[in-house]
Amino acid sequence: MLRTPSAIAGTVLVGLMVVLAVIGPPIWGDQADLIDAGAILQGSSAAHPLGTDNLGRDLLARVLVAGRFSLLLALAAALIGAVAGVVLGALPSVLPTRLARLVTGAVNALVAFPGLLLAMFTAVVAGLGARGAVLGIGVAIAPGFARLTQTLAASVAGADYVSAARMLGVPRRRILVRHVLPNIAEPLILNLTQALGGALLGLAGMSFLGLGVQPPSYDWGRLLFDGFGRIYVTPVVAIGPAVAVALAGIGFNLLGDTLARRAARTTVPGKKATTSVAADTDKPDEGAVLEVKDLTVTFPGGVTPVRQLSLSVRPGEIVGVVGESGSGKSLTAAAIGGLVPYPGTVGYGRLRLCGKDVTELSRKELGTSLAMVFQDPMASLNPALKVGGQLAEVAVVHQGATRAEARGRAVDRLGHVHLPEPDKQAKKHPHELSGGMRQRAVIAMGLMGTPRLIIADEPTTALDVTVQRQILRLLREVTEETGSAALFISHDIAVVGELCDRVVVMYAGRVVEELPVDRLATGAAHPYTRALITSLPDMDTDRTLPLASIPGRQPGPAEVGDGCAFAPRCALATDRCSTERPLLSVYGDAHQVACWEAK
Repeated sequence: MLRTPSAIAGTVLVGLMVVLAVIGPPIWGDQADLIDAGAILQGSSAAHPLGTDNLGRDLLARVLVAGRFSLLLALAAALIGAVAGVVLGALPSVLPTRLARLVTGAVNALVAFPGLLLAMFTAVVAGLGARGAVLGIGVAIAPGFARLTQTLAASVAGADYVSAARMLGVPRRRILVRHVLPNIAEPLILNLTQALGGALLGLAGMSFLGLGVQPPSYDWGRLLFDGFGRIYVTPVVAIGPAVAVALAGIGFNLLGDTLARRAARTTVPGKKATTSVAADTDKPDEGAVLEVKDLTVTFPGGVTPVRQLSLSVRPGEIVGVVGESGSGKSLTAAAIGGLVPYPGTVGYGRLRLCGKDVTELSRKELGTSLAMVFQDPMASLNPALKVGGQLAEVAVVHQGATRAEARGRAVDRLGHVHLPEPDKQAKKHPHELSGGMRQRAVIAMGLMGTPRLIIADEPTTALDVTVQRQILRLLREVTEETGSAALFISHDIAVVGELCDRVVVMYAGRVVEELPVDRLATGAAHPYTRALITSLPDMDTDRTLPLASIPGRQPGPAEVGDGCAFAPRCALATDRCSTERPLLSVYGDAHQVACWEAK
């Protein structure tokens, strides 16, 4: 805070103004109100350094006393603007789409309107005086706060813990109050410091124009207005209030600017995806916990990261989804959970969870039937809330539990995932836990309900190998104990081979092979699957030779042609592979492959 001259100057000036507001009226109040008929309209003198007014009152004393009223009015105006702006900026998060767009358009129009004119108009409508001026300046400040709130809320809305809350069926208003606003409070509060400086200058300007404080009350702007008529005869009468306004405004702006730079944040807008359902003619698999057929995720411009994907997961089974980065694994998980970011569109022939189409499931049913474990547990947990409170929220929202009951279940679930001293860990914030402990807490959150399906999206990528093995063992224990199914997404084919029962291999948004895990090492048929296995070194790998790798790169979602997407990188590719896409066909018992040259 005190490392730069501007920060020091701002802190000192604001500190002096606060002290002045506290001690000014008790010390100089009587002198400021003392009428002296023999000292009317005097200039600077030893008795009156800044002169006197038309009633002989000492102007220096009045300037010192007016500090409290000026700062209180500025604080009131800034708070009105901040509260109104935050509410206005947060409304689009809880309103239907059309009303949200209307509110956003209104905010944009108000931001473009000159603030002083908006303040003057409001003050005239509300009535001349301190109340009208405060309301006017508050209305002028509100659009800026609304725009900032919208921007910050959009950045937080893309966080995994907000997506998880949406998936759990937490009401939008509760998400806003509990998950979004606490995490954007800091920059909003810091912006309030800068708004105080602007409000102080604005109110002084309103009083100087005769639209603000009216006699017998007075603030710095009113004193400047009273002395302006004498500025060419005795200019010293205007110096006191002018200097006070300038110093206070500069102090608050310097302090606010310093704090704002320390808390600067980037923003990434996000929005919930829409879903469309294609025609379906085949009979559904009633025994599957999850059944997906012809799942497609598209974005504007013809970008299709996931193309006609089909898979199923049965009770107690762990199915691994493996492939290079960019193959569509995580988007597949997001589509199943209804978390594809805007403006993505999800289409499918069938998407059933627990025997029901996802469109027939309420948010509550989806939230209790499906648990998601994301790659980064720090992003999945709200940093502003304690771990136990976040877990308890699931029981409160979906099971109607009391806070005490929910907390007890949260502690029990934390112990269930082998977190040491679960009661103690429940009272900590996420940053106080290690990476492995946070990941266990996220798994415990999924177990707060009775999930039938657990989707783990690369949950061990950021962990060391020891903790990674513990998490994998924990996932296996959970599925065996609860009978739930699991979809395990990873780019590490070795981890998938150790944990899963079946393996689904994806490339360029499509499934190219599906086979039991016990055939993965020796029975893989697709050249891409074989290449992934070959590129994995083991203890027998000849270290004198270069590590095996797959030449070339995976095509982007907009670059996939009509033929096999792997053909440019495949040593077995023929002309047919480049022009005709192979379909996923039966290759053996519980084994499917999409390749013309599979042997």
